[in-house]
Amino acid sequence: MTTLRQLLLDRAGDDRLGLASLAGTWTWADHVAEAGARATALRELLDPARPPHVGVLLDNTPEMVMALSAAALGGHVAVGLNTTRRGDSLLGDVRTGDCQLVLTDAAHAGLLEGVDVPVVDVGCAEWAEQVDRGAGASRLASLAPQPAISDDSLFMLIFTSGTSGEPKAVRVTHEKVWFPGLMLADMFGITADDVCYVSMPLFHSNAVMAGYGLALFAGATLALGERFSASSLLDDVRQFGATYLNYVGKPLAYVLATPEKPDDADNPLRLAFGNEANEKDVAAFAERFGCRVYDGFGSTENAVVISRVAGTPPGALGMPLDGVKVLDPETGAERPPAEFGTNGEVLNLDDAVGELVNTQGAGQFAGYYNDEAATAERMRDGMYWSGDLGYRDAAGFAYYAGRTGDWLRVDGENLAAAPVERILLRHPDVSSVAVYAVPDPRAGDQLVAALVLHDGAGLDPARFEEFLADQPDLGPKQWPRYVRLADALPQTATNKVLKRELVREGLDVTDPVWTRAERGTAYA
Repeated sequence: MTTLRQLLLDRAGDDRLGLASLAGTWTWADHVAEAGARATALRELLDPARPPHVGVLLDNTPEMVMALSAAALGGHVAVGLNTTRRGDSLLGDVRTGDCQLVLTDAAHAGLLEGVDVPVVDVGCAEWAEQVDRGAGASRLASLAPQPAISDDSLFMLIFTSGTSGEPKAVRVTHEKVWFPGLMLADMFGITADDVCYVSMPLFHSNAVMAGYGLALFAGATLALGERFSASSLLDDVRQFGATYLNYVGKPLAYVLATPEKPDDADNPLRLAFGNEANEKDVAAFAERFGCRVYDGFGSTENAVVISRVAGTPPGALGMPLDGVKVLDPETGAERPPAEFGTNGEVLNLDDAVGELVNTQGAGQFAGYYNDEAATAERMRDGMYWSGDLGYRDAAGFAYYAGRTGDWLRVDGENLAAAPVERILLRHPDVSSVAVYAVPDPRAGDQLVAALVLHDGAGLDPARFEEFLADQPDLGPKQWPRYVRLADALPQTATNKVLKRELVREGLDVTDPVWTRAERGTAYA
């Protein structure tokens, strides 16, 4: 049996560099000792009669990593709190997570005004003294009597991104962190000689599993970017000697939007791993920075796994693991394979698109905390229903079609947002796009495309109409009725577009909006 605690204890005598930040460096041995001291200090503060849950509201600082490792060693549960949440939403997350106390710092303490649990400033003298007492009391070995920990013990609560609804607290076990670390280390050959750069927030699953968990399993150095910054990412990679980085959402696009330099490829990075980047950005990032980019598909729940393998067609996510099927969410019947026209368009999209489902069970999904209704909604008939739409080709490769809320009905025809977004991203002036629905006054939906252009780029209605007409796989119902030219799209802390905000705004915006003639193709 493997646990994060055991992996950390195995590194208690490791004098290689384990943690690096602009604030300092720690060997693995020093990191484990300091995390153990914090685990002992927290144990003294927790009421054993209540769930041992500790909220953590921090950026990617050394204290954030110490808090994660303290939870792994001490057996309590770290509740990752989103630093971009505010007011009642953040306080609601503290309550949902049953936090007995919250660890934070001076930069974020003001966000917790009104919270009804103790708030501990990890930068204050009192906490330093408590940690020193913990170090003297434990020196790691005397964490005894330690609560029993197994690979299915709860390690964290991680809130979903909330792109289409309110965030939910996902139960994250020890296995759900160390197992991806094992898989990625094996897949990419990550060893103790590597440096894993993590600038995605450590309150989110991507950074925890593909950053922290990977570095811990491999014994690699975990190098911290306190926050993601497109302009400083390459500087950080060079300063830390980073050979690997993880991403989620749109970071590759933001880095590519920075001015090119002739020495961009002169860096130690050999691999970037993440999800939700489009094919154009994956290829451009790899070429510009001289590395491999591996883009996969996954979610915080980690129950539907699709891997990009050799032979994956353009536009496809990859090949799903056994048991992952595309089912009709109403009848539960399997959807037929997509049929493609000569130009790559899907001829039977209405029939082929369904929900991606793990028909063999929950995978590594351990349920939502304090939300039995949401857990039951995911686990219907003993199967995991992802909430993601997709379709498969005759060879079994899966294609993404958006979230279930991205299913539009235009002029009596069902449409998926993601295929339209992929087509619009072909435009050389378009940096990012979101397709969503506004109500049709008569019935169904009208399709809106919100476009963000590259810096300095311009677009006029006539040229855009010409571009759409040149896309052979864009069906007539897929032409946007409205085009919104936005400076930016609302996003989560993990760089995912908040479509529910776009839907809420509708067309009541200050951005320029073009309207297509109802029975024509021209925009005005």
